[in-house]
Amino acid sequence: MNPGTSRRSFLMGTGLGAGTVALSSLMATERHGAATRRTLPHFTPTARNVIFLFMSGGPSQVDTFDPKPDLAKLAGKDVPDSIAARVPKIKRAGLKNLMASPWEFRNHGQSGIPVSDLFPEVARHVDDLCILRSVNHNNPVHGPGECVALTGTSIGDRPSMGAWSVYGLGAETQDLPSFITMNLHSDGMQFPQAAGWGTGFLPSRFQGTVVDPSKGIQHVGMPKVMTDSARRKQLDTIRWFNERHLGGLKQHGELEARIRSYEMAFRLQSSAPELFDLKGESETTHKLYGTDQSQCASVAKACMLSRRMVERGVRFVQLRVGGWDAHGNIKANHEKMAARTDKPIAGLLTDLKQRGLLDSTLVVWGGEFGRTPTMEGRGNGRDHSPAGYTNWMAGGGARGGTIIGQTDPIGYVAVERPISIHDFHATVLHSLGLSSDQLTYNHHGRDEIPTVFGGSPVLEVFS
Repeated sequence: MNPGTSRRSFLMGTGLGAGTVALSSLMATERHGAATRRTLPHFTPTARNVIFLFMSGGPSQVDTFDPKPDLAKLAGKDVPDSIAARVPKIKRAGLKNLMASPWEFRNHGQSGIPVSDLFPEVARHVDDLCILRSVNHNNPVHGPGECVALTGTSIGDRPSMGAWSVYGLGAETQDLPSFITMNLHSDGMQFPQAAGWGTGFLPSRFQGTVVDPSKGIQHVGMPKVMTDSARRKQLDTIRWFNERHLGGLKQHGELEARIRSYEMAFRLQSSAPELFDLKGESETTHKLYGTDQSQCASVAKACMLSRRMVERGVRFVQLRVGGWDAHGNIKANHEKMAARTDKPIAGLLTDLKQRGLLDSTLVVWGGEFGRTPTMEGRGNGRDHSPAGYTNWMAGGGARGGTIIGQTDPIGYVAVERPISIHDFHATVLHSLGLSSDQLTYNHHGRDEIPTVFGGSPVLEVFS
């Protein structure tokens, strides 16, 4: 390299500019990227991979998976005093005008679990669902609530669940990132919170790779004038310069992650195009997910890609579907969102099961909180409510056809088997064979754990 040439100019000249360097969500590989970093789980796992279907905005529990017939009897009345006393102080301004669900609930499957008419396709899989009706936390604001749901605290400065999973177990493949997130329909105020796929205090190499399902992983295509051997020589030269610089620094997590990023980018140039090319999928599979239906095509493609990702060894897939915020008209909002997600999610469950992947893949569904059983204003909407809401799990050792926990008779507060967000996170990690108490990272002299101050897995999910 010419001594007068800047490092930036050198990188741009080799065709490895900012776009490629920005691919910082990487597999956890050893220093030279040659050997995959893998560690043994703490105990026998029930799942190998996780697909987290994150419904941003807050789906209403009383309109989806937690029927409350008393709401029809009490419609227009105030929240009973016995329940109001349990409601967090921050939400006590909204204790008037209870509202019945606009949808009927019907029993499905051998388990007879009731599911709202919003989800006729997912309802067919109710015997595979373990429904957690008592998830709860204290933050009723979207951004901080999303950070709580995905990292454990509202500040957004801690590692995401995906990052902890990859840190704990490493990668299954050297050709794709171990943690991939896809963000869809970020309408309204529910924009993606980067903490949800970030690493907090963990090394940068454990963060999620953000991809657009319609475009794939960006900036990894091989330039037409470049051969594999020429690219390999360039990467070796860049690595030599970076490692010489790293030798002077002794330790630098971001630079180490950047070194790995070049190696990952090289491998992605062959593996990523194949992953995102859905032409090889059969017409039957496309129809199963609903890629041919305009109202759900984008989610359908992302769900299909989620299956393809775990099939190829991606450890943690996070699919975020924004738009569930329903302050003004819950009927219109939730019907639109259900039309976007019902068929694709059901297709994902069917496809995983048909391919023998559901047993080894934990599928998780839920948002940052639920919604109040009361009407907000006069618009037939519902406000945010984190005191008792519903998530569900399927596959990955989760006991299907079961319900764990309950909310009060109108669905405001968790009253039976409350599941804190830390319990929920511990449960996801437990499926992967990771103990949230034993998975530690020393940060500023403190051995940090994924569940912050504690949290125990909901073992009933698996027994």
